[in-house]
Amino acid sequence: MRRMDSRKYFIAATAIAAIATGGWLSWQLMQTPQALLAATLLPAPAELAEFSLTDQHGTEFTRDSFKGHWNLVFFGFTHCPDICPLTLRVLADARRQMQEKGLHVLPRIVLVSVDPERDSPEVLGRYISHFGDGTVGLTGEMEQLRSLTTKLGIYFQKSGIDGDNYAVDHSAVIIVINPDGKFTALFSAPHEAGNIAHDASLLMSRF
Repeated sequence: MRRMDSRKYFIAATAIAAIATGGWLSWQLMQTPQALLAATLLPAPAELAEFSLTDQHGTEFTRDSFKGHWNLVFFGFTHCPDICPLTLRVLADARRQMQEKGLHVLPRIVLVSVDPERDSPEVLGRYISHFGDGTVGLTGEMEQLRSLTTKLGIYFQKSGIDGDNYAVDHSAVIIVINPDGKFTALFSAPHEAGNIAHDASLLMSRF
């Protein structure tokens, strides 16, 4: 009888251990963070330099204005023939996808003009109205613009200058700024709405 009892005890203990191990593995899988598809996450969120720009309503916009929101920031200009409108449409589509998935808090889309000579608040206001609510346009003095772009590693330079007829070469990255007003991630081109929607949702859920 004792041998039988020992065998029963061994079988029961083994079954319990197997169940416990399976439960632990399931828990570990649940805790494993979902992978980002396109975004590059900074090792630690970075402070922005101080700056003062103006939004499409003529209101001052500083680094503190980023706080309280998730922000997807793109640097471009209203005379841009292709990359800028295409990127803004991708961002608007990404935000729409996030809304369709049931997210109640959506990121702001922020267009910072790298052509402040031509992009007044009024011009920006008309331009960004094509990309839906929740889009902000910023412009201002070149010195203030450089304060923001230099710290973020954003490049821009006039090209093909012919009076007022010129283009502006610029970086095509999308900068992610968290609700603490810190630079936390970036998306490199080419941009795809589904990837941005997925990664932005994931970053927001981890904050």
